[in-house]
Amino acid sequence: MPARLTLISHAPTAATRLSAFPADEPLEDSTLANLTTLNWQPPRAHQILTAPELRTQQTAKALNLAATSVPELRDLHYRNWQGCTLADLHAEDPQAIAQWLTDPTSSPHQGESITSLVTRIAAWLDTVATEGTLHTIAITHPAVIRAAILHTLNAPPQSFWRIDIAPLTLTDLRHNGRTWTLRATAIPLAPHDPPQPDHPPQTKKPRQTS
Repeated sequence: MPARLTLISHAPTAATRLSAFPADEPLEDSTLANLTTLNWQPPRAHQILTAPELRTQQTAKALNLAATSVPELRDLHYRNWQGCTLADLHAEDPQAIAQWLTDPTSSPHQGESITSLVTRIAAWLDTVATEGTLHTIAITHPAVIRAAILHTLNAPPQSFWRIDIAPLTLTDLRHNGRTWTLRATAIPLAPHDPPQPDHPPQTKKPRQTS
């Protein structure tokens, strides 16, 4: 059965601004105030979902979306790196950062690897495609949206960091009864200032010494 999936990346947080690995931090007061002025009109949907984290639920509420929380949409789990900035972690253990940026199967933070995330989201997309819901809106995380795009395009996990998903942007996927198709991505919900990167920038792999 044909299906449509609209993925919305949550509003920025302090972690976004600081290039830090997110925990379950809330949206900043200024962000919430700006969200209430967007007056965004969502497309008609048959179900509205959100990730379980506070920042996604606050985004949904501020957009006047009555959403149901589902665990499958949770963010990539960084475990030991939660709340830490990229700069601090790189100064402490540059090899671990280089491994994480170049090997999608690795999890030096003792959390979830990128390949595990892609597998999780692929399984969820299969569920969405088979449950018969015509249009689903899901407020979730940039990492989750990247994983959905990788699965849709059958792209290798190494392409994860080559997809830029800014805060408060929309990605549209369609299912024709057989496969998912990417219709549009990174469409801003409303004009806004250029966002801070939602993921740490690429870091050069340290040179090996003999």
